This record gives sequence, C-alpha cells and structure tokens, in this order.
Amino acid sequence: MLSKEENELLTRTGPGTPMGDLFRRFWLPVMLAEEVPAPDCPAVRLRILGEDLLGFRDSDGRVGIIDPYCAHRGAPLFFGRNEERGLRCVYHGWKYDVEGNCIDIPNIAEGASYKKKVKLFSYPVAEKAGFIWAYMGPHEKQPPLPKFEWMDLPRSYYVVSKIVSNCNYFQSLEGSMDPTHGSFLHSTPDAAANPMGRLGLFDTDNSHRDRMARYLRVDDTAYGVVGVVERNAPNDRRQVSINHWVAPTFTPQARGSGSLDLGYMRVRVPIDDENSCVFRIRYDPRQPLPDRIRHEYNDGDFLTPELIPGTYWPVANKENDYFIDRFMQRNFTFTGIKSFPLQDIAVIENQWGPIADRTREHLVASDEMIIRVRRHLLKMARDLGEGIEPPAPHRPELFATQPITMRLPKDAPVEEAITPHLVAAGVGEIGR
Repeated sequence: MLSKEENELLTRTGPGTPMGDLFRRFWLPVMLAEEVPAPDCPAVRLRILGEDLLGFRDSDGRVGIIDPYCAHRGAPLFFGRNEERGLRCVYHGWKYDVEGNCIDIPNIAEGASYKKKVKLFSYPVAEKAGFIWAYMGPHEKQPPLPKFEWMDLPRSYYVVSKIVSNCNYFQSLEGSMDPTHGSFLHSTPDAAANPMGRLGLFDTDNSHRDRMARYLRVDDTAYGVVGVVERNAPNDRRQVSINHWVAPTFTPQARGSGSLDLGYMRVRVPIDDENSCVFRIRYDPRQPLPDRIRHEYNDGDFLTPELIPGTYWPVANKENDYFIDRFMQRNFTFTGIKSFPLQDIAVIENQWGPIADRTREHLVASDEMIIRVRRHLLKMARDLGEGIEPPAPHRPELFATQPITMRLPKDAPVEEAITPHLVAAGVGEIGR
C-alpha cells in the first residue's frame, strides 16, 4: 500500500504539482485528429492535466492548442469564428493564429501596432497516427517526439479511439499491469464464445484456463519498467509474456496472444485529478487492418462502447450501472457488462471513488509490476523536484520497445528465451 502522502503525489497532476511537472516533460496525445477534422472547423474545448485549453485547425490545416480566452477581456474563444488562418473572437474581433499570436485587432485605430504586444500562451503541437500531440512543459526542455513503431504508418494500417472515464489516470493505468484480472473480469464460461477470440485478438485456446500468473522478474529500465510473467498453457506448455510500462502512461500490449498478431497500445492522459481519458491504437505495421477490426472499433459495441453523441463519455456509465445484465452475468459472462472497456471502467470508476485510497489496499504477488511502476513514477517526480530530468523524453528510440508473448515447453530454459528481449530493453544480465 501507499501512504496518504505518496498517493497524493502519485495522483495529482495539475499545474505546479510534482507529478504534473513530470507529465509535462513528455509529449502526450491530447485529442484525436478527428476532433478537428477539417480546416476552419469549429474549435474544441480541452481539459488536460487540470488546464483548460482550446484546440482548432486553421485554414492551412495546422492545429493549435491555445489559451481558451481572448486576451482583451477574457471572452471564450470557443465561440470564435475559425476563418482565414486564425480564430477570431466574436466579442470584439481580435484574432489569433495557432501559435497564440494576435494577428488582428480591428476595433481600434492602433490595432496594427498594438497586436504585436498581445500573445496567448500556446503549446507545441504535432499530428501523428491519428492523434494530436502536445508538449506542455518548459520550452527549453522540449524533447523530440517519441519513436513508436506506429507513428508514421499509413492511415489504413491503424485505428484509434478515445474513451473518457470518471477516475484518476492511475486507476486506469494499473489495469494494464495486472496480469490476472482479465481471467475474471473479461472472461466467458465458454472460451470459444469470447468475442476477442472471434475477432482473432485473443488466443481462446488458453482463455482463462489458468487464472494465476507468476512474475518471474520485474526490472526498472531507462524508459520505465519491464515485467516477465508466466502462466500455465495447454499441452504441457507455459506462456511467458514480457510486458512494458513506458513512462509516463504508455502501455503496449504483448503480441503473440492472437491469430492476427496486431500491435496495440493504450495511453492514459489525465483530464484533471478525478477524470481521465484513454487513447487507444490498434495497428498492423505490415499491411492495412482487416475490415472486421476496423468495423468493431468504429461501429461495434464490444471493443468501443457506444458514446454519448458529441462526447467521448460512454452511454453506459456510473449513473445507470453500465447497463449490467444479471441474467447475462449468471449464464454467459463474468460481469454481465457488455463492452470490453466498460468492464474495466465499471471497476476503476468505483474503486474507492475517483481517486482510490491506496492506504486501504492489500497487495499480493500478482501486483508486483504495479508496485514497481508506482515506485518508479514517485522517484521520477521526486528527482525532477531536485533538478534531475527524466532521461526517456530525450531518447525517442526508447519508446520503440516491443512486448511479446511466447509459448514454451514446460522444461524449456526460460532465461535463455527472455534474455535477448531483456537485453534489448536495457536490463542486462539475468538476475536481480
């Protein structure tokens, strides 16, 4: 468990907080490109890391993330006219470009000269892989973009999505480092009936037969943490997965667990301390995605739940108990909650409230990677407070690390199989 002080440090990411300062050293996805789909489209309100912002795409297709209020008298630029390479305030006509520069003040005679003295704060922006990225830290500390393998893929090779939930970012993040919850939360009595298996994203031959998982080792790395977990597999074999947490909240999913062998990553980004969003990308680095996967993410209701129109909040939510179906729970699924992500959201949103009280928990061996990630994040935030910068942002190649799942004979030397992957992750020799 954590102390109250440690939990506060871990979960608070607003301006001026230690963890907030750490997050602001990294490039983060802050919205989907589809939220600003075309030049001169309506501006979009954003709230990221406790800051209220505004995103818009100008006439040339460039995206800006700026102060949401006009510098003149604080009118909301959300209602502004997006036209002719800038966003014009409807109150008095002051106009701003994507970098926050005031480019027109039409209501005073001296506007042409006075506009040079006016500038809204703005953040550096990049558009990659269907996401709009922002760097919200000190200008002089700005790193290059991370080099995930999916950053420059053709659009047909990936699908992206976004879901908002009413809980702190770390409650969502912990689920990706929990190797046993899927054997319960996402299970079905008949493994072959699991939709993940039908989609080719999950190996139903081993679906939830061994509900225990054992960490063989967990190590700190320059990019975050790597964990090696083992579970029993059919036919007298063992399944070994090498999983990664990439600071501050990137969690790639191990390949080799389904017939399609697709890449998958989730990124949890704090909206504020009590709300967060998860950005997801499913991709194939070799070829376009199958239509059934694209359909399920765009129009299905299992991998992406139905969302309230105009938002990224699920229709099934805390207020309606996620439409839990007790008949389905008794007979067909472990939870009775239909959508795969909602099964997670139902747990994390109600886990001792929007900010979980980790002084009350009882951790066990299957929580080893969660414990290590907490320690790593806390250390990074404390180090930054003492002037020690995190190394990963300025080493973009570190973000290309790849998780993997292997099936091995029971008597196979595991160390021999995992050593090359750990060496690639920068761990070095086997042994703690």
